[in-house]
Amino acid sequence: MEHTAKVNRLINTQVAQIAVQRKSACGHDCSKCGGCSEMLVQMEVKAAASNYVGAVPGDLVRVESESSQILGIAAVVYMVPLLLFFVLYFIGQYLAHTDSIAVALGVLGFAMGVALAVFVNGVVKRRRLTSFRITDVLKP
Repeated sequence: MEHTAKVNRLINTQVAQIAVQRKSACGHDCSKCGGCSEMLVQMEVKAAASNYVGAVPGDLVRVESESSQILGIAAVVYMVPLLLFFVLYFIGQYLAHTDSIAVALGVLGFAMGVALAVFVNGVVKRRRLTSFRITDVLKP
């Protein structure tokens, strides 16, 4: 996956801190649309990137990331809560034979999935498991 980012600072000679502008899923400018909430979505993502091209703070750069890493993280964030909802819902339906208990267990499963996604996000950030690399300095 390719992104355009701005170099904020150099961490060392081979690593730079970059800021990537997050785009909405619909591709529109969230500040002009009522469909998204800017308060819920961080509009700028900061990350460390390998800097073997010699980019300096203020440069606009092209950044690549591994698609498999991003897709794996997205699967945890989106699929696990949904999967846990349905698994616990059907377990509740099977054991109690009532919708209210099944729904309560489903909601509990969804909450557990969201908590797991938050935990995984923290681990990814702390261990810097998403790898970015600066491939090119863009001309202004």
